Amino acid sequence: MKAGFVQFTPELCNLDKTLERLEKLLIDAPPADLLVLPELCNSGYNFPTRKDAWEASEEISDSRFINFLADHCRKNNMYIASGFCERDGFKLYNSSVLVGPEGFTGKYRKIHLFYNEKDIFSAGDVGLPVFQTPVGNIAMLVCFDWMFPEVWRILALKGADVICHTSALVLPGFAQRSVPIHALINHVYVITANRTGTEHGLTFTGMSTVASPKGEVICQASAAADEVCAFDFDLELVRNKMITPRNHIFADRRPELYQDLLHL
Repeated sequence: MKAGFVQFTPELCNLDKTLERLEKLLIDAPPADLLVLPELCNSGYNFPTRKDAWEASEEISDSRFINFLADHCRKNNMYIASGFCERDGFKLYNSSVLVGPEGFTGKYRKIHLFYNEKDIFSAGDVGLPVFQTPVGNIAMLVCFDWMFPEVWRILALKGADVICHTSALVLPGFAQRSVPIHALINHVYVITANRTGTEHGLTFTGMSTVASPKGEVICQASAAADEVCAFDFDLELVRNKMITPRNHIFADRRPELYQDLLHL
């Protein structure tokens, strides 16, 4: 698999401007099987009100943004994971969508809402899916999910090869430091696609990061520039969970002793 990220600045509540910027970056992007875009890519992030978020949201079945991604994926025989402001009935979700050559493939809805997101979005309700594709097993998390080790472990146990972490990070480098550790202890590739720019006084930290199953930082972007990167991923390395000749990171687990996680 060849995979990477697109780091850029979506335009708040202006899909036309966002698509204009994104199209240029995708046209110039290196060939890839999978690219990851930032959180809430179709809408921007720091909404003044819930009404603004509602007006910028889209239903998955009737989305200009997803149709745009699907057209690019068909032409280039690839997949894109992207943050998505999702409208479903009367609810809004901070979602991530996976789009491929056949169109919309699946979604994840952010479980752990950050700060003022709690005033706008409903918490995710579709669990932690892993999507089997011809290029590998792809899972998604969104931004503040980085803080919770349980979700990373569940996705790895479900067979994820790559975890696509769509983000609009504002805390100073915390997630970027944690991502290689999550990659190492779960023996997966992680792509954190962060955004750049400032919205209503909130500045995003960039530094999109690709980490290997060995915990190595393959690439880290700058804090403010548009950047598109793609790298070769060795899926055989992901699927070999031996950390020493006698230690398998999943087989050596003792889940019978972890029951306190359910009660504390």
